[in-house]
Amino acid sequence: MKSVLRTKIARQLIFFAVIVVGWELLFRLKLWPPYIFPSPFAVGSSLIGGILDGAYPIGIGVSMTRILIGFALSIAIGLPLGLLIGRVAFLSDTFGSVLNGLQTLPSICWRPLALIWFGLNESAILFVVVMGAVLSIAIAAEGGVKNTPPQYLRAAHNLGARGWRLYRHVIFPAALPSILTGLRLGWSFAWRSLMAGELIYITLGLGQLLAMRRDLNDLSQVMAVMLVIIALGLTVDRAVFSPLERNVRQRWGLSPR
Repeated sequence: MKSVLRTKIARQLIFFAVIVVGWELLFRLKLWPPYIFPSPFAVGSSLIGGILDGAYPIGIGVSMTRILIGFALSIAIGLPLGLLIGRVAFLSDTFGSVLNGLQTLPSICWRPLALIWFGLNESAILFVVVMGAVLSIAIAAEGGVKNTPPQYLRAAHNLGARGWRLYRHVIFPAALPSILTGLRLGWSFAWRSLMAGELIYITLGLGQLLAMRRDLNDLSQVMAVMLVIIALGLTVDRAVFSPLERNVRQRWGLSPR
């Protein structure tokens, strides 16, 4: 197992090293001016400078607080909604079709509504985050419920399981792999929505840092902020969602141990 892990890490390091070397070679060819295509060294310097002057730590703290609140609200709304839609035919025929339609909207489309309904405040940002994540969570939960094997439900009914007991002991465990996949997708959508939401008004956060660097026409700073956003998203995904999903899939016999 350790050798497999070492091999995986070595492959990833080699892959990213090749990307950086190729990036540097393209920069040295001078096909584009430095303000359009900065070097890896310039981006790295901007990244270190942003960390040392406190801009990135403050932005990370503010953005992480917002996304944790917004993602928690998305789970609290989307998970029960998806579980109900998956079992109630009326809700599936009505709300189910609406959810699928709304899911096609990009996160930035919610910004005008957020501004009109909530104004220039934190509630507007949280609204954009919630609307970006809640739909994928609800749809995944609905799919997990509908894919519950019928024999499980028949056996539970024969044993007298009804109402919340049926959800607690049969439906929710059977739908858990799909739910976790929905949470993982919801997290990535929440990140994207947060970056759009933080452009609503001037405030602290990574999205606002990105906009400010863009306005200054400083592409090395823009790419540095982008790297921070990518790193944070991947870190949470690898540290939280990947182990949870792997553990559930192993327990459910969907992947080898």
